[in-house]
Amino acid sequence: MNIDYTGNPKNREEILKWLKEHLSEERYIHTLGVEECAKELARMYGINPDKAAFAGLLHDCAKCLSNDELSDILKTKVNDVKEDELLNYKTFHAPVGECFAKEIFKVSDADILSSIRFHTLGRVGMSTFEKIIFLADKIEARTREPEYREKILNILNENKGEKGLDMALFVCFKETIKSLVKRELAICPVTIDVYNWLLRRVKNGEK
Repeated sequence: MNIDYTGNPKNREEILKWLKEHLSEERYIHTLGVEECAKELARMYGINPDKAAFAGLLHDCAKCLSNDELSDILKTKVNDVKEDELLNYKTFHAPVGECFAKEIFKVSDADILSSIRFHTLGRVGMSTFEKIIFLADKIEARTREPEYREKILNILNENKGEKGLDMALFVCFKETIKSLVKRELAICPVTIDVYNWLLRRVKNGEK
């Protein structure tokens, strides 16, 4: 499937057809929301909106595989997943999604691939593009809570530039950690590392 992110409607139709066949209805609706939100945020930060929308469409392309299927693909086709990232099955679809983007959709763009790869756990040193896709996944308007979306958008609107993105991400990671602690679930060390990195950037202005 030779697809690019130039905004060609035929490309989008082809992607949507594949997604409808491979995602649940709820996940498909969420994906459309992420596409819309990624484009919205991209325009705010001077990023190519078609490219961001494309990444949004593909970010969860592996989401509806079974845990066994995800594990098998990680073992056989993905070589850069660290043991720390394998604490929760809910994050497995991100590296597998990057693999699908390469193999099924023939994506070679590094920004798109990395944004799919890190849209669940994030990483220290996230790029602006990665941050936009990460946030779009959290605050899209079709399935996410309106109050949470409004809270994040207010942060972005009140704090311009990269600082706003970092502050919004910091809130996301803080809420994620609180939720994991409340449910007595394992916290991936990567999540702690990203939280600490964002804390330093938000509080001390570190790079």
